Amino acid sequence: MSRLPTQLTRRLLHSLRSRKLRIALATTAAAFAAEIGLNVSQELVLAIVGIGASLILGIAHEDAGKHAAHLPQQPGRENPDTENIS
Repeated sequence: MSRLPTQLTRRLLHSLRSRKLRIALATTAAAFAAEIGLNVSQELVLAIVGIGASLILGIAHEDAGKHAAHLPQQPGRENPDTENIS
């Protein structure tokens, strides 16, 4: 029964290796800081949330590019010439 906390801890620590998760946690912490009444301006929270969202999107785009690089190349399609329709 002592394995359960060890496995749970290992899973949590493994999840924290994700850059997207760490940025999401930092962004959420900034939003909660403003919500609980710390002296944080709305502009700062919006900047942190905006930057966090753009970083997560950039990392997802990077990951998709790495994944696409390992896929087999598909033959290109010829674009039909639609300008000279008689």
